[in-house]
Amino acid sequence: MNLSLTQRLAAVFAVLLLACCGASAWLQVRANAMHEKEVIQDLSRGLAAYIARNALAEDQSALEPQVLRRLFGQLMVVNPSVEVYLLDDQGRIRGHDAPAGHLMRERVNLAPVKKLIAGGALPILGDDPRSASGRKVFSAAPLRQGGYIYVVLQGETLDRLAAQATRDSVLHTTLWSMALVATLGLIAGLFAFALITRPLRRLTLQIGQFDSGDVSNDSSEKPPEPSSRDEIAALESAFRQMAERIETQWRALKRQDQERREMVANISHDLRTPLTSLHGYLETLSLKSDKLSAEERQRYLAIALAQSAKVGGLAQSLFELARLEHGMVQAMPEDFSIVDLTQDVLEKFALPAEAKHLQLRAGVPPALPAVSADLGMIERVLTNLLDNAIRHTPAGGTVEVDLSTVDGKVAVTVSDTGPGIPPALRESLFQRPFPSGGAHRGGGLGLLIVQRMLQLNGSQVRLVDSPAGTTLCFALPAAGRVKRQAASVVKAV
Repeated sequence: MNLSLTQRLAAVFAVLLLACCGASAWLQVRANAMHEKEVIQDLSRGLAAYIARNALAEDQSALEPQVLRRLFGQLMVVNPSVEVYLLDDQGRIRGHDAPAGHLMRERVNLAPVKKLIAGGALPILGDDPRSASGRKVFSAAPLRQGGYIYVVLQGETLDRLAAQATRDSVLHTTLWSMALVATLGLIAGLFAFALITRPLRRLTLQIGQFDSGDVSNDSSEKPPEPSSRDEIAALESAFRQMAERIETQWRALKRQDQERREMVANISHDLRTPLTSLHGYLETLSLKSDKLSAEERQRYLAIALAQSAKVGGLAQSLFELARLEHGMVQAMPEDFSIVDLTQDVLEKFALPAEAKHLQLRAGVPPALPAVSADLGMIERVLTNLLDNAIRHTPAGGTVEVDLSTVDGKVAVTVSDTGPGIPPALRESLFQRPFPSGGAHRGGGLGLLIVQRMLQLNGSQVRLVDSPAGTTLCFALPAAGRVKRQAASVVKAV
C-alpha cells in the first residue's frame, strides 16, 4: 500500500492504542478478579475452622463417607457458592459431595493450605478438585482427628453465574469503554500527528517544487524560524538555504555557459577573418605565382605571415586563458622593482609606438618602493595593457604609464588618448572577453587574461573615468608592507 507518512503513523498508533487498551482492560479485569478473590477469601477465612469446630468436633461417625456427603450437601445448600472437602494428612480427598464425574482430582496440594493456616498474604490460590488444572481461593482448617477441612469458596455454581454476568454486563461495559477510549485517543493522535508532520509536508512540497524546477519558494505558508530544539524546522531551513544556493549557482552556470557560447561565436568570427585572408593570399600565390612580380609575391607573403601570426597569437591567448581559469597556473610572489619592469616593457614597445607616431611617457615618482607579486605575470599584464593602448590609439596620440603610492600600495595606471570604451561595454569589460552581438573594441582576451593574473596576485584592474581615451589602473602591495604584515602575523602566533 502506498501510504503517506501521516497515514502510516496513524495506523501504527491505532494498532498500539488498541493493544494498550486491550492490555489495560485485561489488567483491570484481572486486578478486579484478584481483589474480589482476596475479599472473598478474607471474609470466609474462618469458614473451614467453623465447620471443623461445630460439625466435626467430637463425632467420629461424622467422618464416614455417607455421613460426610450428607453433611457437606447440607452446607452447600446453605451456601451454594462453596464446595466442602475432607482431606487426609497427605492431601488425598476422603469426603465430598461432588456429583458423579465432576471430581477431577484425587489429591490436593497442601502447600497453599499450610500457607493459609500460617497466615500468609491473600489471596492464596489452591487446587480446585473439580478442575484438572484450575486454582481457586479457599478456606482450610486442620482437624483434631487428623486431616483438613478444605472449602473452595468459588464453586462451579458461582463460576457459571459469574460467567453469565460477565457476558451480559461486565464484558459489554469493558468493550464499550475500550472503544470509547480508543476512539478519543485515535482522534487526539491523528490531530497530534497532523501538527507534527506539518513541517514535513511543507518540506516535501518544497522538495517537489525543487525537483520540478520551481525553486522560487513563494509558498503562502511561511515556515517557522528554526530553533535548536526543532530538528524538522532546522532541516527545512537548511534545505531552503541549499535550494537558494543551488539556484544561485545554476544561474551563474547558465550565465557562464551563455558567455562561453558568445565567446566561441566571436572567437570563431575573429579566427575566420585572418584565416580567410591567409587562405586567399596563399591561394593567389599558388595560382598566379608565375604572373606575379617579386615585389607582389613578397607583399602577399608578408600579409599571409602577419595573418598567420595573428591566428597564432589568438590561439596562444585562448590556451593561456584556459590554464588561468582552470587553476593550472599559480602565482609565485617575489620582491622586484616595478620601475625597472615598467622601463623594460616600454622599451619593448618603443618601435611599434614609433611606427604609429605615438608618444610613450612614464611618470615615476622618487623613492618608489618595490612590490611583491609574480614578476612574469605582472610583466604580461603591462604588456597586454600597453599593446591594447598602442593598437587603439590613433597616430599622433600618447600612451602613458604612471606609477604612484596609494595607501601603502604601488598603483600602476595605463592611459591613452584613443576613442575610449563605449558606455555600454564598461560593466562587462572584464567579465567576458567579447560583448554579445559580435562587435567589440578588440583585445577582449587580453583584458580578461590581465584580470585573471591580477586576481591571482590579490589585485584587480579597474576602469578609471577620464575626459578622453581609456585609463586602466591596478595596485600591487609594497614589498616592505608585505614583510611587516608577515612579521606581525608571526608575532601574533
